[in-house]
Parts: sequence; C-alpha cells; structure tokens
Amino acid sequence: MKALVLSGGTGTRLRPFTYSMPKQLIPIAGKPVLRHVLENIRECGVTDIGIVVDARDRHIAAAFGDGADLGVRLGYLRQEQPLGLAHCVALAREFLGAEDFVLYLGDTVLPEGIGTLAAEFAARRPAAQLVVQKVPDPRRFGVAELDADGAVVRLTEKPDRPRSDLALVGVYFFTAEVHRAVAATGPGPRGEREITDAVQRLVTEGAEVRAAEYGGYWRDTGRVEDVLACNRRLLEGVRTAVAGTVDAASRLTGPVVVEAGARVIRSRIEGPALVGAGSVVEDSRIGPYTSLGRDCVLRRAGLADSIALDGVTVDRVGGVHGSLIGRAARIGPGDGRHRLLVGDDTRVEVAA
Repeated sequence: MKALVLSGGTGTRLRPFTYSMPKQLIPIAGKPVLRHVLENIRECGVTDIGIVVDARDRHIAAAFGDGADLGVRLGYLRQEQPLGLAHCVALAREFLGAEDFVLYLGDTVLPEGIGTLAAEFAARRPAAQLVVQKVPDPRRFGVAELDADGAVVRLTEKPDRPRSDLALVGVYFFTAEVHRAVAATGPGPRGEREITDAVQRLVTEGAEVRAAEYGGYWRDTGRVEDVLACNRRLLEGVRTAVAGTVDAASRLTGPVVVEAGARVIRSRIEGPALVGAGSVVEDSRIGPYTSLGRDCVLRRAGLADSIALDGVTVDRVGGVHGSLIGRAARIGPGDGRHRLLVGDDTRVEVAA
C-alpha cells in the first residue's frame, strides 16, 4: 500500500500565519500537523508516501526532505491550482501505479491513528473504504448514507438537508479501481473534481464501497480554534520529561516536557505543557495546555492555553490566554496605552 497526502490549499481561515507558512506546518504539541499525519501513516506500515503541495510552496519539502528521519520515502507532486481531491488522485496516477493506497488530508488530526482502519481495509479490500464519524451538524461535511450492512449507498457534499449524520473525516482507502472513476469525473458546481463524485460513481456502477466508523478524537485544523483544541487534546498524552534545566526555585506540576537546552528559572509551569529546545522561561508562569516552540523567551510573563511558535518573546506581559503567536513575534509592555503592529487578517482581543 502507498499513501497520498494532500497538503495544498491557501489556508485562508488561518491567516495571517498562512501568508508565510503552509497550515500543515503549524505546530501542535510541539510537532507540525503534517508530521502527526506522516507518523500515523508510518505506524500502519505504509512507507511510500506522495505529498501533493501547492505549486508555489517550498516549505514542506524543506521541512521533511526525503523522509529518511521519519523512516519513510517521501515524494512531492505540485498542483498548479486547487482543482479538487479527485484531481490530486489523477495527478498522482503514475506514482500510485496499480497499488492500493490511503488518501489522507494533511490538516486532519487523528491521535488514535489509522492502524485498525488500514487492517480492516486490507482484510476485505473493497474498491473504496471511507472513514466516517457521527457529527451533530453534518451540513459542513461530505456525508455518507449506508445500508444495514455498512455499504455506502449515497454520498452528498455539504448537504442542506442531510439524510445521515456520518461525516467523512478526510481519510479514504482505495484499490486501483478508483482511477477509472476519477478519470471519468469532471468538475462539479464548485469547479473542482470532487473525490465524493468519483466514489459515488463507483457506488452507482455497483463496486463495493464501504464505510468504517472512527471512534476516536477527530478534528481538522482549519481555524485557530481548532488548532488550540487539538493542542489541548494532544498535550493530554504527554509525560513529564526534563532534558533541559529547571532550577530549585521553580515548580513543575502535572506532566511537563522541558526539551534539551531549555532553561526554567524561578518560574511555575502547570502541565500539561511543553517548553521547546533552547527556550528560556524566567520569573514567569505557564498555565496548562501551553506549547512553546524552540528558542522562545518568557520573562515576567504569563501564558496559558496557547501555542507560541519558534523564537517568540513575551516580556513583562501576563494574562496571555487562548493565543496562537507567530514565529519571532515580540509581545512587551507599553506606556499605558495599546500599541499594535497588526498584519492582514489578524485578530486581536484586549481587556476592556
């Protein structure tokens, strides 16, 4: 089996961060979203992975290279325009060959992994196996309708009146039979070649299409709120590990990771929390569900339920909560008035 990971898109809901980096590289619990995805794929025994990226992007290939440090083989396929998931499969036709493959959206977080789902597909090998989960409001998703035996009878993309509460979570397993259906699928109303249309064609033609329900935590990371929620969920799984230095005047409670080269001085950290390599936390307080990137500096600062990317400085500012702070950002005190240097699409909330 091979894997095809989709990591294109403009990430408009995560601006301004996505002006300078793909959304799949935003870190959650200390690792880029895409690394979580690649590790899930590797753990179910798939090591030959193609990544579809935006034609202008150079960041993802620079971050992961050939995949050797992950124990996988990575190749990159450039999509000139965002023309849909089925278009990505067509683009990867030569790479995929005649092998079975898993199609995985690169901004999807599934902490429990996909090993059981992959084994279920390998045992039965339907033409397609969709991964679904029950949701309270299916109108925002692709929706699968099943018969009593678990076979898919109909797929609908973001229906106004859903006939099922089973949403597609962004992971699909296919045999090579799907390529014929993809080749026969043209653009839909959104101008994109939808993978749901290709799978519906398989259903209509009588191919075996099944659904496997995922019972674990699932979230896509399309908005800041989703990124922070995923960070909270993944940090719940960390265990205390101190490779850096923590002085005697500091206190760690709960699970806290202090990476190599990091220093904690006269500070209190309440876990679950992560302090990245080379960071300095001095005379500060870090609350639960906080991840600091590499080489951050907190001095007389307070930060909770937040993610600070690499190189962030927070100096003499407390009460920072529920925040996503971009690379090398500096947060410091003013002269009693608010002074903001704010880029496009930024959202700022200040105490009244």
